[in-house]
Amino acid sequence: MDGATVLAQALRSQGIEYAFGIVGIPVVEVAVAFQSAGIKFVAMRNEQSASYAASAIGYLTGKPGVCLVVSGPGVVHALAGLSNANENCWPVLVIGGASDSHLDGSEAFQEFPQAEAAAKFCKFSARLPSIARIPHFVHKAVKQATYGRPGAVYLDLPGDFVTSSVDSEEIHFPPPLPQPPVTLADPQSVSAAARLLRSARRPLVVIGKGAAQGRAELAVRQLIQSTRLPFLPTPMGKGVAADDHPGCVSAARTRALKQADVVVLLGARLNWILHFGRPPRWTPDVKFIQVDIHPEEFHTNVTCEVALCGSVAAVVEQLSSELHGFEFSSSSDWWRELNAASAANRARVDALIVEGQTVPMTYYSALNELAKFVDNSGDDWLIVSEGANSMDIGRAMLPNRLARRRLDAGTFGTMGVGLGFAAAADLCIGDSRVGHRRVLCLEGDSAVGFSLAELETLARYRMPVLLVVINNSGIYSGVPADVLRQLLQQDGAAPSSGASSASAALRLPATSLTSECRYDLAAEALGGYGRLVRSVGELRQAFAEFAGVRDRPCLINAIIDTGAERKQQEFDWLSRSKL
Repeated sequence: MDGATVLAQALRSQGIEYAFGIVGIPVVEVAVAFQSAGIKFVAMRNEQSASYAASAIGYLTGKPGVCLVVSGPGVVHALAGLSNANENCWPVLVIGGASDSHLDGSEAFQEFPQAEAAAKFCKFSARLPSIARIPHFVHKAVKQATYGRPGAVYLDLPGDFVTSSVDSEEIHFPPPLPQPPVTLADPQSVSAAARLLRSARRPLVVIGKGAAQGRAELAVRQLIQSTRLPFLPTPMGKGVAADDHPGCVSAARTRALKQADVVVLLGARLNWILHFGRPPRWTPDVKFIQVDIHPEEFHTNVTCEVALCGSVAAVVEQLSSELHGFEFSSSSDWWRELNAASAANRARVDALIVEGQTVPMTYYSALNELAKFVDNSGDDWLIVSEGANSMDIGRAMLPNRLARRRLDAGTFGTMGVGLGFAAAADLCIGDSRVGHRRVLCLEGDSAVGFSLAELETLARYRMPVLLVVINNSGIYSGVPADVLRQLLQQDGAAPSSGASSASAALRLPATSLTSECRYDLAAEALGGYGRLVRSVGELRQAFAEFAGVRDRPCLINAIIDTGAERKQQEFDWLSRSKL
């Protein structure tokens, strides 16, 4: 049995279903073996996108997606996905082709210390020592990726292993790994957490990405329903409990964080997303009850009052049992404050939506129309989002009612994940389009540029992803077309006159992009549908036109005001002094 076949069968025996990558020397035969073994292989246009797609598979399914890349530069490009997955705690397995084992140290083609380089970005990294040992290392890699806190793993595959063969009797395929063990928190600590919650005057539950990763939605919803505690989801914790649940206080986020006295963190970390648990975003005497599967996570940045180490779903069930009979009063001062803050924030957003019924549109008018389409389409949307303002405002305006229906820049704040995530999401739901499940990819115009070529991938595999590009001609903000022309002609030269024109262009603001760039035409050229829209009415027409498309990607290029901004924030995450 040759090495490519051994690898494919080893992966399949561990339940691996999906792989992404770019083939070339020395892994062409590996991709063929994957397909022969029944692994769905998607050929991408860039290794970064392939690694992002494979990591999203891990989050959505609980089983690692595989990213297959060539040696040297291919592996280096895939390190982006390894690091992003490891920071997000998502299971992914990157397999890198490598120079032949007998040429180690000879400056062979694309020879590079790949396993050593990958080790810095993942939980486990190894160079395969022989063909016969491949199944053992696949078994170990999958276990490392999925047990405990999930994460990224890497295997280095020497090129001479791919086509060389060994006697099949020398190969042992380990049995499929059992599901990761469920662990419970210390009962005394659970009792202490319950006592603290019962005494709280301003309690808050924060639902993190780890609760979604841990499939804890049923347990979390039961806890919220029985206790009537207010809850706040982190960006990818959205949907574990529905955004439109009366207990959700996302619209009062600033008030909730600033005044809560006892906070339960469910699979959420006190990192930059939650402002490190420190003032001024939190009250100085706030007490944290943290639930996490990874003991090393406790007491990071601030000391937790109670640490509950275990599987999120199981620990939430323990906490619900200990809180039996407890219900936080909906007539409390805390609830009145949160409801008032939520109403005031919604009123401000509503005013911004009305003000944005103009040409060009604003973030709020465009995203409000998108939200109405999502709500009224009858489809079950999985939302992928990246960008700066587009992602942040879209997070607030596009509701999630089910767990694992949102993928965004995540803990690492990574841009360029969008189209790779979209391909993975569509592949996951494409096998059974029951319930009219579909992928929406909301992109800023800067973010979409990282992976625009993957539109061809979506078209080639007939993935009906709906992409909406919020185009303000820049990063954060753009330069109006007339001002751009003036800047380019400062030397008295026409924009096409060579060196002097280039010199003028080099003085453009670093955040500027091509004015009203035609991403819609790129979509058409790469095999999809594209539309340019400038008004709310045109946006509505484009949604209606593309609602029924099921055979290719569609891109709506929504032009908004270059100076459009988000509503004023009490605290700006970009300001270090406020953190």
